[in-house]
Amino acid sequence: MHSFTWLRHLSRQMFGGNPFGGNCLPTRVSLFGSGRPTSPVPLPWNYKDPLRIFQTFYAGADNEEGWGCHNRYLYAGGISPVLVSRDPGMIKAIQAMTGDKPGQFDRDTSPTAGIARATGEDSLLYANGALWRRQKSLVIKPFSRGNLFQLHRFEGFEKTFRNTVAKRLDCLRERQLELGKSKLLVELDLEIKVIMLEMLVNNFFGGSVGYDELRDYHVPAVVYLIDHMVRDTVAPKSQAMARLFTGENRTLGRHREAFAALTDIALAGRKQKLGSWAEFESDVPDSALRSNIMVFLAGAMEATTSFASWAISHLSHSPEWQSRVYEEVKSMDHYDPDDFSGAPNLNRVLEETLRLTPSLYFLPRRATADTLVETTDGRTMLIPRGTHIRLDIWHANRCEEFWGEKVTGYPADQFAPERWEFMEQKGLSSREMLHFGFGYGPRFCPGRSLGLLEVGLVVGAMVKLFRFEAVSGRTGAVAGVSTKPADGVRVELELRS
Repeated sequence: MHSFTWLRHLSRQMFGGNPFGGNCLPTRVSLFGSGRPTSPVPLPWNYKDPLRIFQTFYAGADNEEGWGCHNRYLYAGGISPVLVSRDPGMIKAIQAMTGDKPGQFDRDTSPTAGIARATGEDSLLYANGALWRRQKSLVIKPFSRGNLFQLHRFEGFEKTFRNTVAKRLDCLRERQLELGKSKLLVELDLEIKVIMLEMLVNNFFGGSVGYDELRDYHVPAVVYLIDHMVRDTVAPKSQAMARLFTGENRTLGRHREAFAALTDIALAGRKQKLGSWAEFESDVPDSALRSNIMVFLAGAMEATTSFASWAISHLSHSPEWQSRVYEEVKSMDHYDPDDFSGAPNLNRVLEETLRLTPSLYFLPRRATADTLVETTDGRTMLIPRGTHIRLDIWHANRCEEFWGEKVTGYPADQFAPERWEFMEQKGLSSREMLHFGFGYGPRFCPGRSLGLLEVGLVVGAMVKLFRFEAVSGRTGAVAGVSTKPADGVRVELELRS
């Protein structure tokens, strides 16, 4: 930033000038204040609780008039403004204006700097402009619903999942016999991670890796590296120094080797056109694909594990909805696309899970130019060039004004799949009631269909095979790259007859 621009920003901040324009002005958040959940910026002591950081932006917002209580900005220290929005109309408009055309919003890469250092910058997640557009065109066909929901492809996912479940069932039965108990206390988070990574590597990429190798070697590596990526984004220099003095670099190197080996396995099926490689049309060398493969492996495991973990966690607190889903899936001997689409209660559970506890809890954007955004209801906001934008999906979906009883029939902060039926009867379509569970607009998550397929299989089969009950009365959330149940999906598990 030029010194003149920096001084202009600092002067404006000192005297309280609002850098935004339009008829929907955001209101200012002070960098300092008492009685707030935490600091409004990520720091080494609070970065592991990003949901509270976002919550801090709305401290005292109820006193603001109009849309200023939902659109808030931080402007301090000579830096570019930071805009945080839980306004669904503004979130939709900004996402729709994200792309590679002049004046459109870029994806802000600052929250993924650690991921880029670990996987490479040449990935669909990190890239912007023409590079992003080219990479997106490569993945449209392999990730499309039309490809993934072909019967032979769907059966491949189901077969892998069934084999894994059979092994887990045998282990469960053995433990029950050893302990003489009908119910077992388990944490399902690790098991879900392994299942998700297994389906991704062996079915989607056509690789060949065993369950035990995934569980004991590759999953711990990916989990460790994801945590490392978050820390490396917030405080890269201090983390590097800490690793040097603690000897953690050896651990980091070992996990990087495991992740590299998993990437090799995923790439190995390309020459034989195994899995979804048959739908991939490009002559670029494998080396040019590694960054994207690594992002897919880590990101897809993280996001789908979050999705499935939350769905199972919510059902563990709701025996009524567990029973409703069971009535739909109990007679299914196998799952195919018709069965999957014909299970309305299961689909409502999945939609409500994405609304209340989205894996992608915020979406980062950056203004490449002074940009006027207009919502469908005619509100405008002029966002200055360089603004860092955080589209706060988590709090938008929990705001009573947008998702509460007056609109959906049920409180916004409660798990209530019934709301989707209520909204259908009220004539509210999914286009009107966006929960942004997979993003929106040109940069929506390309793994949407894959995630729905995998999670639908896991949750449906889980309910068919087991009764499960939450151990804790209320499950909190933790967040990093994605959100997760804080208790690791700790449940009492019982085999159905």
